[in-house]
Amino acid sequence: MTIVWYIAAAIAEIAGCFAFWAWLRLDRSALWLAPGLLSLAFFAFALTRVDAGFAGRAYAAYGGVYIAASVIWLWIVERQLPDRWDIIGAVAALAGAAIIILGPRGA
Repeated sequence: MTIVWYIAAAIAEIAGCFAFWAWLRLDRSALWLAPGLLSLAFFAFALTRVDAGFAGRAYAAYGGVYIAASVIWLWIVERQLPDRWDIIGAVAALAGAAIIILGPRGA
């Protein structure tokens, strides 16, 4: 379930931050802030559901998922095709996230 919660957190965080972006950068109504704040609250909740013994480790691994999800957002929502550097960076970030969350831990 960890990956499901990470994906839910990424969608919620990006959507919440995009609501602020839309308000401040795209001249959308301040009404965008209400769902944005709810989305950011759900993001915080979702990260607490991740199966990790320590918050710092959960957040560090989430960083890779966030980067990859942001590149997907760029492509699907903003209709900007990611370039090879976007994709290489996202793959590298996901590799780092996998090492952090799946790496063997000593006693």
